Amino acid sequence: MEIAVLGGGHGCYAAAAELSEKGHTVRFWRRDNQALQPLIQSRCITVVDFNGERDIIIAKPTTSLEEAVTGADIIVIPLPATTHEALSKDLAPLLVDGQAVYLPPGTFGSYVFYRAMRDAENNADVSFAETGTLPYLARKHGPTRVVISGYATRLPTGVFPAINSDYALNRLKEIYPIEHCKDALSGALMNAGPIIHPPLILMNAGPLEHFDAWDIHNEGTQPSIRRVTTALDGERIALREALGYGAPHFPLADHYNKEGEGDEWMYGRSAHEKLTDSGDWREDIDLERHRYMLEDTRLGLSLLVSVGRWAGVSTPVAEGLLNVASGVTGRDLYREGRTLENLGLVGLNREQMYTLLQTGQF
Repeated sequence: MEIAVLGGGHGCYAAAAELSEKGHTVRFWRRDNQALQPLIQSRCITVVDFNGERDIIIAKPTTSLEEAVTGADIIVIPLPATTHEALSKDLAPLLVDGQAVYLPPGTFGSYVFYRAMRDAENNADVSFAETGTLPYLARKHGPTRVVISGYATRLPTGVFPAINSDYALNRLKEIYPIEHCKDALSGALMNAGPIIHPPLILMNAGPLEHFDAWDIHNEGTQPSIRRVTTALDGERIALREALGYGAPHFPLADHYNKEGEGDEWMYGRSAHEKLTDSGDWREDIDLERHRYMLEDTRLGLSLLVSVGRWAGVSTPVAEGLLNVASGVTGRDLYREGRTLENLGLVGLNREQMYTLLQTGQF
């Protein structure tokens, strides 16, 4: 299959390598020409995972977005949601009938990309899909080297518009362990980042600012913080149920289960142990600039809060964390966020929202 992988982050390098190793032809695009030069010259990414270390050839590293996506069957975008507004506008005129765009995860980015395509007066029949996490626990260790400590085993995925679900998911199942969500908003409400990261960074704010590096997933994950995370996840699940989305809801508690306990989460069982054992998440987190604040809190929590307000579902923990984060950063993160207000959807009633999610039309 012809696949375009867009972006230069940890998950992007992991995706380009894994999908190439599976035998697909990967066009790997990165905007930063200087940063991509080592890969253009070597034409390979070195992967370190449970199978050892090996070099994987990448068919076409390129800084031309048009070259990357022209002729691609699937376009995979494992980038932070903070990139969506700009990238969606660049990508919009290039999309053609039959392509599937995959956002792992999406934060309702599927609608952002669809809207940009329509704003560009491109009426191609394109499917936009999103899931709840990156398909990899990965960290880059240099310009052409990535360490992958875990691979997703279950990726609950929703498609926008939902009438394209069968077509898009059948294609995506050729590259990832996809499970069907009802629609793209259901997929967005599977996003684990806004549940895991805001409590961890805000309740570890002191150590994060005091120490040169701090592992929020190891010594930063204490029982009191877990209780807040569980309460926040309860709000997410209550919202899903109020909107008519059935189980499985992929409760975050399963992420922390040990081998043999509970249901298998997105990264399988013992996912949290794999993450902490790698040691790759001991890092310097700038509370004003890190993606855990600007993506998972500003965009992810604001989406959760705004959909809760629209649906009449109380989300006091999410709202409280978002307010504290606004105090920490000195910014109104809800006003800046990916809210139904900012997406222009807050005035829709339930029936209109359902129609939009199903067909792409109001």
